Amino acid sequence: MKETFIIEGEYIELMALLKAVGIAETGGHAKHIIDAEMVFRNGEVETRRRAKIIKGDTIEISDNVIVLA
Repeated sequence: MKETFIIEGEYIELMALLKAVGIAETGGHAKHIIDAEMVFRNGEVETRRRAKIIKGDTIEISDNVIVLA
């Protein structure tokens, strides 16, 4: 499933993004997803929990693709 997520400001932290789009139910769940190396940012594994995701980035988790605008 592909969706567009519009951010306000310059960036959103990866953990906050996962919670905002409903992929992670809690902060602990978001940490688990990231630590398990299930998150790809622009085609590469992203393991930084507080990575600053900016407009134009693409986040992939399993069948979910999130494009930031």
